[in-house]
Amino acid sequence: MSPARSLQQGTRYRAAIAATAAMTVSALAAGCSVANSNHSDAASPDTLRIVLPQEPPTLEPCDASLTSTGVVVRSNITEPLVERNADTGDLEPKLAESWEQTSGNVWTFRIRPGVTFSDGSVFDAADAAFSIDRAVNSTIGCDVDGYVFGDDPLVVAAVDPGTVTVTTPTADPILPLRISFVEMVPTTTDAQDKVREPIGTGPYRVDYWDHGQRLSLVRNDTYWGSVPEYARAIYQWRTEGSVRAAMVTNDEAELATYLGPEDGAGDLGVAYPNNETTALRMQANEPPLDDYRIREAIDYSVNRSGIVKALFQGLGDPAAQLVGSSIVGFDPALQPTPYDPGRAAALVAEAKADGVPVDKEIRLIGRTGQFPKINETIEAIQNALSEAGLNVKIEMMDTAGQMQYQIRPFPDAGPVLLMIQHGNQAGDAQFTVDQYMRSDGYQSYFGTNTYDARIDAAEELVGDARQDAFAAVLADEPTELRQFAYIAHMNAVLAKSPSVRYEPNSATGDEMRLSEMTRADTDASS
Repeated sequence: MSPARSLQQGTRYRAAIAATAAMTVSALAAGCSVANSNHSDAASPDTLRIVLPQEPPTLEPCDASLTSTGVVVRSNITEPLVERNADTGDLEPKLAESWEQTSGNVWTFRIRPGVTFSDGSVFDAADAAFSIDRAVNSTIGCDVDGYVFGDDPLVVAAVDPGTVTVTTPTADPILPLRISFVEMVPTTTDAQDKVREPIGTGPYRVDYWDHGQRLSLVRNDTYWGSVPEYARAIYQWRTEGSVRAAMVTNDEAELATYLGPEDGAGDLGVAYPNNETTALRMQANEPPLDDYRIREAIDYSVNRSGIVKALFQGLGDPAAQLVGSSIVGFDPALQPTPYDPGRAAALVAEAKADGVPVDKEIRLIGRTGQFPKINETIEAIQNALSEAGLNVKIEMMDTAGQMQYQIRPFPDAGPVLLMIQHGNQAGDAQFTVDQYMRSDGYQSYFGTNTYDARIDAAEELVGDARQDAFAAVLADEPTELRQFAYIAHMNAVLAKSPSVRYEPNSATGDEMRLSEMTRADTDASS
């Protein structure tokens, strides 16, 4: 891995956001006029109505690692070669029947025969090679490139219609996992720009998109796999969680996502782990946060159990690490830092006696609407830090403002405590530590060469050795860096109509597969 990868990934990430925003504005200008729409979202046994917190900014498949895009696109409109099982973490065949590491730097994928795109064209290795090259090697600012892949280009080749090879600059033991983030599109897709309504191999295709109103997917009659039960899915969006919940309770929708326990879903609410972990990230290159004792005091000041119980209403678990239980590298033996306000105050007093400027104002930054009860959580932490003897000021920002402090280059305006919420979609700790714990990670304030070397060593391993190495890296973060005060592994709430059978899992927030949803009034086995 290039030492500059994380910083350059941050640049690519910001480019992807800018490109997405530009594309959205363009689509709004050129897209369907909602005033002229005569589409209906009336209830029908064959139609699934879903309400989201926001309209997808794009349906571009190479941006499907954006949560608001992926929840509609991934495994519905488009599909990858390889798919990760959210329950087991195993990689499973999708548009590739098999794959193997045929040499140190080369992975070979065998393409599933008999697959067609929704426009009727045949899917083969040429499309797979094109899709990977477009997502990873192009300059169109794909989010999957910044999130999953590094700086070095891949060499992709269609050996024959049923075989595609991917060559990496150095051996990459988790390339198939990375490839699982690349959605397949036909070679006719624009290679120089992002697309508004993609063509894919999935069980659904885009029917219509009334911008600002609704988005409809209809069953793809040429789909190669099992026929999904619902003929159509209609997505709408409402900002307020209570409104989304009410739409389900009032039979205006069958599913509503990203709810909090206070949003009123009642008996229709289904809680599930959502892969998100909340934490305070500490700017340890600015006094007083550059003193380890102050960072340790902040960690001791966080009442994790109290926050989960009182504010999250039990929907979560106190966290001892930045990854959840479904991620390679998670260590179930780690215990959260105990809540010890006396110890916190003693550490602050000791640092003050040594001349550390503990009275210097520390900015505690949160993002409005980041998760349910974010304001109350921030206020509880500020109060605890004040009691420990620190001078902390709360600043709540919108997404654009908070993102300035989330990714490099960071503003020169510290010291800062930043509330983060990290969801590892990929299922491997590498995607966490590269971003948040490397000395040059694009969401990391600092690190050490020694810790970076341990990360490098873990990333070269596979199987149990990889699990053990990453577990050790994560376990030692508090002693080697203590950049974070972990708070909670979060649960989400989905409102679900009794008419629908669906079991959400840890991937639901990023990838909500319509094919897994069936009507409760039918026998799913028939």
